Amino acid sequence: MPATRRKARTMRRVLTAAIIGLTTIGMGLVGMTSAQAATTGTVVSSANGKCLDVTNGSTANGNQPQMWACNNGPNQTWTFADDGSVRGLGKCLDVANGATNDGAVVHLWDCFAGLTSQQWTLNAAKDLVNVKAGKCLDIKDNNLADGAKLQLWSCGGGANQKWTHSGGPTIPPNPNNPDLGPNVTIFDPSMSSATIQSRLNQVFNQQVENQFGTARYALLFKPGSYNNDVNVGFFTQVAGLGLSPDQVNINGHVHVEADWWHDGSQNATQNFWRSAEGLSVTPPDGLDRWAVSQAAPYRRMHVRGNLALSDGGWSSGGFIADSKIDGQIQSGSQQQFLTRNSQMGSWNGSNWNQVFVGSPGAPAQSFPNPPYTTIGSTPLVAEKPYLYVDNAGAYQVFVPALRSNTSGTTWANGNPAGSSLPISTFYVVKPGDTASTINAALASGKNLLVTPGVYNLNQTLNVTRADTVILGLGLATFVPLGGINAMNVADVDGVRLAGVLFDAGTTNSNTLLQVGPSNSSASHAANPTVLSDVFVRVGGSIAGKATVSVEINSDNVIGDHLWIWRADHGNDGTWGWTQNPGRNGLIVNGDNVTMYGLFVEHYQQHQTIWNGNGGRTYFYQNEMPYDPPNQAAWMNGSTRGWAAYKVADAVNTHEAWGLGSYCFFNVNPSVVAARAFEVPVKSGVRFRDMVTVSLGGVGTITNVINTTGATVNSGHQVTSIVSGP
Repeated sequence: MPATRRKARTMRRVLTAAIIGLTTIGMGLVGMTSAQAATTGTVVSSANGKCLDVTNGSTANGNQPQMWACNNGPNQTWTFADDGSVRGLGKCLDVANGATNDGAVVHLWDCFAGLTSQQWTLNAAKDLVNVKAGKCLDIKDNNLADGAKLQLWSCGGGANQKWTHSGGPTIPPNPNNPDLGPNVTIFDPSMSSATIQSRLNQVFNQQVENQFGTARYALLFKPGSYNNDVNVGFFTQVAGLGLSPDQVNINGHVHVEADWWHDGSQNATQNFWRSAEGLSVTPPDGLDRWAVSQAAPYRRMHVRGNLALSDGGWSSGGFIADSKIDGQIQSGSQQQFLTRNSQMGSWNGSNWNQVFVGSPGAPAQSFPNPPYTTIGSTPLVAEKPYLYVDNAGAYQVFVPALRSNTSGTTWANGNPAGSSLPISTFYVVKPGDTASTINAALASGKNLLVTPGVYNLNQTLNVTRADTVILGLGLATFVPLGGINAMNVADVDGVRLAGVLFDAGTTNSNTLLQVGPSNSSASHAANPTVLSDVFVRVGGSIAGKATVSVEINSDNVIGDHLWIWRADHGNDGTWGWTQNPGRNGLIVNGDNVTMYGLFVEHYQQHQTIWNGNGGRTYFYQNEMPYDPPNQAAWMNGSTRGWAAYKVADAVNTHEAWGLGSYCFFNVNPSVVAARAFEVPVKSGVRFRDMVTVSLGGVGTITNVINTTGATVNSGHQVTSIVSGP
C-alpha cells in the first residue's frame, strides 16, 4: 500500500482543474404519484371558447403555449395537480424566470417541486392566478385568433382572463410542499430513467472536480424504485425521502471513485464534502464503491451487496452510521475509518486504525494486529435528522430519538423511534437569505431547513430556543464576515445541528461555532445537543482565518462526525502558515461531552483541547500541520511542537478509543513534535488503541502519549500502543 505518499501530493500539487461556472438551475423534475389527487381536462377561455394548447406539441423548455380551436387532443389536455402545478404533455405552466411583472412570458418548463412560479389557483371567479405573482393568466393583447400567446397580467376581470377547466374544481397548492430553492432536485419514480440520469450526470459533471467551488446541490429521491447510476461529486448530497431507506430503491450504483485525478493514481485522499443517505442500493455487479476521505458521511444506507471503501489508490478516513451492508465491507487502503451502529456481513482489510462501535458483524477486538478497535454497543447517541415525505405526500423532518447502549441500525425492525416535525415549523433558507432574515426566523421560534448554497453572514446566527433543529441540505455553507462568530448556540436543551459547513472568512473570527456561552453549567443529560455531520474549513476556498473553530461549553453535548480542518491545500493564496491561521480546532469546556468520529487536522497549536470532565471520544483522526516553517515557529514553551489532543491537567475523568495522529512536515522535515497525545496521569484518564505515523518518514513524533511510545521518523514510520498513559 503506497501509504508513505498519502496527501504529500496535496502540498506539491494545487488542483489545476478550472472551477466550472454554474448557471442557476431550477429545482428538479417531479412527476405525479399515486398518492396525489389531480383533475385532468381542457382549459377553455371565456373570451373565444378556444382551448389552451401546447404549441406544435413541443415539450421543449421555453415553448410558449397558445390558444387554439378545441379538438380534444393531447396538446390540449391539462392536469391540475395537488401541488398547484398545471401540466401539459409532462411539462408545467411556468412564468419565465419567476417574473411577477405585467407582461411576463408564460411558457412550459420542467416541473419543479414547490416552485411558486409554477403554482396556479383557479378561483370561483374563473381567474387562473399565479401563486407567486398573484396575477392572472391573460391572453396577450386580447387576441381571439388561433395562435394567440399567453402572458401574466394584473387581474382585471376581462373575459381574456377567465377560464374553465373541464376536469372540475382544482385543489389549491399543498402548503406542506415547500419551495426548496434552486439547487435541490427532487426525483419521482414516475419520471423516466433517462430524464433522471440526465440531471444526475449534469450535476456530477459540474461537481466532479469542484473541490473549492461555491456550487452546492441536493439530489433527493421520493419513495419508489429507480434504475439509475448515481455518481456523487463534491458538495453533493444524494438522499432518499423515505422514512426508512428501504422505501427508496436504487437499482444501480451510488458511488464515488477517484478518476478525477487524471493520472491513474486513483487517489481518494481528497474526496471530501459529499454524502449519501437514506437509500437502498442494489448494485448490478454486486459491488458498490464509496472511495472517500473526510466529510463524506454514509448514513441510513442499505447496500444489497458488497461495499468497497477505496478505489485502488490511497484513501484517508471515513464514516458510516445507521447502515446495513448485506455483504462484505472492503476497506482496501483506508488508513482509518469509523463504523457506528451498522450491520455488515463481514469486514475485510486493515491499515492503521479501524474502529467499530455498536456494529454487528464487525471483526473482533484485535488492535494492533490487525488494528481493529471494536466496542460492542454505543453508549448514547441520536441519529442525524432528515427530510422525508409521508404517506400523504407532505414533507416533514424526522428527528430520531436519543438511544442508549445500542447495537445495529435504528430501522432494523421497521420505522425508527423519534418524532416528525411538519415542514411548516421550518423556515426554508434559500440563496438570497441574509443573516437578518435567518435570525428573525430563529427568534420567531422557527427551525431552519438550509437549502444548498453559500451564505455570507454579517451578523452571528443566534440559536436560543431549546429543541431547535437546523438541518442543512447539500452541505449548506455559512461564511462569517468581518470577524464575527458564525453561530452561537445558547445553553439550552436538545438543539440538533446537522449537515452544515462553516467556512472561515477572510477577517479573523475568534470562534466559528460556539455551543453554549462560557461558564455554561446546566445539565442536559436527558436531552443533549447533538452535532451531526458538522464540518469546518479554515482556508482552501478563501484565505480564511479563525482562532478557534469549534468551542463547546455546554454539558452533555454529543458530536457525531465532525471534520475540523485547517486547509493543507486549496486555491492559490488560500493556505499557508500565514495565509490561513488557525490556533485550535476544538476546545471542549463542557462536562460529559461525547464524540463519535472526530477528525481534527493541521491547526497551529493544540488541535483539540479538552477541559471538561467525563469526556469520551470514539475514534480520533489527526494530521499535524504540514507547514511549520521551522522549529522555532512551532514551540509550546520549551516543548517541541503541540500535542494533537490535549487533556487538561485538572481533568480527572476522560476516556478515548481508537486514535491516530500523523505528521508530514514537508516544508521543513527537521521539525519535531514531542508527542501526539498529552494527558494527566490519573486513574480516570484512559486512552486505548493509539497509533502515530510519520508519513513517508517526513518529520518526527517522539512519543505517542506523554513519554510513552516509540519515535516515528524516516527510520520507523508507524508506532501503535494499546493503552496509556
